[in-house]
Amino acid sequence: METQKQKKSFGQWIKTSITVRMLMVGILILVLLIPLSYIKNLIQERAYRQEEVVSEINQKWGNEVLLYGPILKIPYQTHKIKKIWDEKTKSYLQEDIISVHQAFFFPNTLDISTNVESENLGRSIYESVVYTADMKIKGSFTTPNFDIRDIKPEDILWNKATVIINSTNSKGIRSNLELKMGSENYPLQSRYTQNSNTNRFETKFLKEISLPKENIVHFEMELKVNGSEQLRFIPVGRETNVAMTSNWASPSFNGNYLPDTKTKEISENGFKANWKVLQINREFEQEFFGELPHINSSAFGVKLLIPVDEYQKSERATKYGYLVIALTFLVFFLIQTVSKVHIHPFQYLMIGLALTMFYTLLISISEHSSFLYAYGVAGIAVVLLISIYSKAILRSFKFMGLIAASLIALYTFIFVIIQLENYALLVGSIGLFLILGTIMMVSRKIDWGNDGA
Repeated sequence: METQKQKKSFGQWIKTSITVRMLMVGILILVLLIPLSYIKNLIQERAYRQEEVVSEINQKWGNEVLLYGPILKIPYQTHKIKKIWDEKTKSYLQEDIISVHQAFFFPNTLDISTNVESENLGRSIYESVVYTADMKIKGSFTTPNFDIRDIKPEDILWNKATVIINSTNSKGIRSNLELKMGSENYPLQSRYTQNSNTNRFETKFLKEISLPKENIVHFEMELKVNGSEQLRFIPVGRETNVAMTSNWASPSFNGNYLPDTKTKEISENGFKANWKVLQINREFEQEFFGELPHINSSAFGVKLLIPVDEYQKSERATKYGYLVIALTFLVFFLIQTVSKVHIHPFQYLMIGLALTMFYTLLISISEHSSFLYAYGVAGIAVVLLISIYSKAILRSFKFMGLIAASLIALYTFIFVIIQLENYALLVGSIGLFLILGTIMMVSRKIDWGNDGA
């Protein structure tokens, strides 16, 4: 009889002990970290799949465009005297060894006017932003300065001079490349380069009338190209001016130079932007001898952003999953402690699983709709499910309303944090401070000494 009473007493203590209940709730929270980690992996997997599909769309339409040119290329000769011993004359003979090198000269002025027509291309549930850019390029070349290398006029191979343009996207070009130098037109042909990321286009040898030997020579050309995500330019002109208009309403101006803030306009119908870059603003010279340098780091332009990245926001929401589960369990624990209603660990587990279902609903619905709609539907579904379930286990409409209000406030608070970027930490810290203060005020009158004894 004494043993049965001890067993009954021990079982009763297990049910009524606050310490035991706290330990069980803590263990359940740790257990629920497992499905949350799987949900995070699911989001990353779906995001990676999105990147694969977007990359495939962009490759077929045309990747990002980076324009580098036009550049005047003029070969020149160098001489090296080599002494050779002649057995017949018993003396040294001098041999002139001639080597041919390349000199590259950037334009004096470079003006680019481009209109970017963008659109969304989709495959299945994924989409990418692509564009077609119509460019008008004009400028001028001044007489090249070979004196800085002490190159004699007779060593300059003017008859082998050409003009080259480098671009990262040859697949997307939708017009014949033809450069007008002075009064002559020169088609540009593709040339092999060792840099697999850059495509080079070069004219045939320039005629005498097109060479800037003594006078300035003006050039112009038109280019139509399909691209995706980014459109950038390298400011090779002594003075480079770029004017861009587009129907895309979410641009991100990037690179070493930003557009003029006085002329920049962004609206729901698109944007307008103008850049002006001078040689003094750059880190490279106006001419190069030998090889063209790698100056892609000096590029500037625009990136066309898709306004909402559903997976990024879903991943940010899951980071607060631990907070949601812990605070919800805490509310149930406080209600259980105050009302003396027994909540079984299995019921805590069901509530926790319902909370994790919010994130799977959020991901699946946001793939077919907006994040706001998905968040609202998932939140309402989970709040209703847990509220109805709490009415069954707590047997009180008052407690049911408290649970529903707490969940609504918590999901609203997290949604606000997700939308914010610059003030997310500030708002989150203030919100958590208020939540902690509320819990401290509610729990201050609980008799923690009564541990089921």
